[in-house]
Amino acid sequence: MTLMPSTTGRQSGFTLLEILVALVVLGFLMVGLTQGVRAGLTMWGAQTRRVGETADLDAGARVLRRLLSGISLPSAGGSLGASSTEKFEALPESLTFVGDLPTGFGTTRRADITLDLHEGRLVLRWTPRRHELSIAPPPEPIETELIRGGRAL
Repeated sequence: MTLMPSTTGRQSGFTLLEILVALVVLGFLMVGLTQGVRAGLTMWGAQTRRVGETADLDAGARVLRRLLSGISLPSAGGSLGASSTEKFEALPESLTFVGDLPTGFGTTRRADITLDLHEGRLVLRWTPRRHELSIAPPPEPIETELIRGGRAL
């Protein structure tokens, strides 16, 4: 294959300088894309870590919101909601009440609930609510740590 001379007497094609300039521009584009991808992956990792750290707090907040929304506060006459046997006691480090504990299946279970803040841990202690008098010893409370690192209740 022979090259046809152009009308000005020069051969058609790119000069070495034009090819070098194109390669340098392409190199700059590759460096920019690499840095952009690296920054994106770093930010994605940081966001994943942040979501993992706050997921426990979100779950604990949802449980607390559900528990606290079901509390029957004492009325002006001193009785509590529907039953005068239900208790409500609030101290700086704990909150004791009778409420509906979610079972996880869309239903609830009536329970004696205590939220206790001890050594930076918010602990949920609960026992099933007895509706009848019994001579059997009360069951041991079940403990679940809701939030770690709390300062005040």
